[in-house]
Amino acid sequence: MDQIVFSPNSQDLSALVASRLCHDLGNPLGAVSNGVELLQMSGMANSPEMALIADALRDTEARLRFFRIAYGAARPDQHISEREARNILSQMYGAGRLTVDWLLTGDLPRHHVKSAFLMIACAEAALPMGGHITIAQPERGTLTVGADGPRILHDLSGLAWLGGASHSTPSPREVQFLMLLKEAADIGAEISLSLSDTRVQISLQGSQL
Repeated sequence: MDQIVFSPNSQDLSALVASRLCHDLGNPLGAVSNGVELLQMSGMANSPEMALIADALRDTEARLRFFRIAYGAARPDQHISEREARNILSQMYGAGRLTVDWLLTGDLPRHHVKSAFLMIACAEAALPMGGHITIAQPERGTLTVGADGPRILHDLSGLAWLGGASHSTPSPREVQFLMLLKEAADIGAEISLSLSDTRVQISLQGSQL
């Protein structure tokens, strides 16, 4: 009999749960979105109320795609294209107070994109009034997210965790900071953080980047 190598201790169960939830929620959401689109094409739903519903559906679908990568499971053999990453970020942040520039090129391992998306989520949490986020790889082995805005939340528990200065428990809305710490540990990368009144920069450095 073949040996079973899977065990709960050897897998990131939280990531598997996130992947399952995003998948199961995405299917019915897609069906609803298709129904709304058909109604709009038929002329039966050309109203401000239906436009609000359609916008909310698009926003929710974009968030699910983002969450599935940021919080979901990532196998070593999986890759994500530059086009897909840009498309997800465009849908997620295309019409809000926050703009995002993806400067990474080519197909990337899913773990790299997962790390970048978590870094984006961390930077977003520190920008309560919006701003601009740039994701770049200035050199091999380094991944950097720089976020500029009119105000930076310096007192976030999550930022303190990234900076290694606090062990207070982040709130649920700051779970991305703990996920980033775990992801960095999984790929053997070190996190560095710099803060000013109008800028936060998060960097990962590791041989697997």
